[in-house]
Amino acid sequence: METPEQQLQLLKRGAAQIISEAELLGKLREGRPLNVKLGVDPTAPDIHLGFTVALQKLRQFQDLGHQAVLIIGDFTAMIGDPSGRSAARPQLSHDQVMTNARTFQQQAYKILDPEKTRCVFNGEWLEVLTFEDIIKLTSRATVQQMLQREDFRKRFDSGVPVYLHEMLYPIMQGWDSVKVRADVEIGGTDQLFNILVGRELQKEEGQPQQVVFLNPLLEGLDGVQKMSKSLGNYVGVTEAPQSMFGKLMSISDELMKRYYLLLLNEEVPEGHPMDAKKALARRIVERYHGEEAGGAALEDFNTRFSKRDLASAELPEVSMEGIESDIISIGVAAYAQAFGISKSRGEMRRLVEQGSVQLRGEKITDPKVAPAPASGEVLRLDKTRAVRIV
Repeated sequence: METPEQQLQLLKRGAAQIISEAELLGKLREGRPLNVKLGVDPTAPDIHLGFTVALQKLRQFQDLGHQAVLIIGDFTAMIGDPSGRSAARPQLSHDQVMTNARTFQQQAYKILDPEKTRCVFNGEWLEVLTFEDIIKLTSRATVQQMLQREDFRKRFDSGVPVYLHEMLYPIMQGWDSVKVRADVEIGGTDQLFNILVGRELQKEEGQPQQVVFLNPLLEGLDGVQKMSKSLGNYVGVTEAPQSMFGKLMSISDELMKRYYLLLLNEEVPEGHPMDAKKALARRIVERYHGEEAGGAALEDFNTRFSKRDLASAELPEVSMEGIESDIISIGVAAYAQAFGISKSRGEMRRLVEQGSVQLRGEKITDPKVAPAPASGEVLRLDKTRAVRIV
């Protein structure tokens, strides 16, 4: 059994902010399982690796003997969390949310121990609130407080509508903390405001205040913006093993350090960076698809790139329909179609000029060339990506 001090050191690893460490240590010293809350809104059926950072931290608390409380926001998802949004989210029906929730739970339990997870739906207590209850809850917050949020303030100042139902969201999330008597709430750095509201509501209800435990937002494949499906820089946990492996092999060495820390809670192993990246990709594939799939994805990657046998490899297919015939246009379209990654014409030009792009095994170094690839031919885009033209 780790001491409270040892637990704190383990839990701090990879965290962005804890409010406060002293409070968390005090709770750990109570010698009881803490209620550690993670709330999720199933606004889509699938999750990406960025979201699994929070699940990994919840599993770490779980492994230390604490109670994982996974709140499925069947009620809050019909509003949608406005955190970091430049416009209101489209509203979903309850049926849509519940359909998404089923697949979300299946994916979450690839990380969490389902036997040690308390999973609850917040509609259980939110949908039974009377209008009088809602008035009492909303009387505890002011419009000025809500407009302190950067996302709301930016929208307000630029004339983009901020709807009243969005302002209710932090109060609903905070009420979840009251109902489950959370000792700790886990979230990304964009959740600070919402989790602090939970602390205040708990205080007013006479409960001990929850610790705010914030994780960094995982950068996407571009290494700049946070991982997001809308930005196309994500790795989905249900993606095919070869696709998942290939995407992970495309990240920079610097980003690989972040992925090791936030996804595996480890340092990058010593040795050649390529070997470390292969190990990362294999372990992530194994986590979501099994050991056999991880080994097969590694072998497929080695076949395609290490052994240069691209002709017989299983590759993403790219349609040439409607694409201009110059190599830059083909390359930009291939990245977008096959890997969901946006490349500018300038970035594609640089890849061509440095000799990264190959067709029929031959380098193309002239950005103005019109190669006219035939159906079935392989176009290599860079060191870790290739596509088959159809």
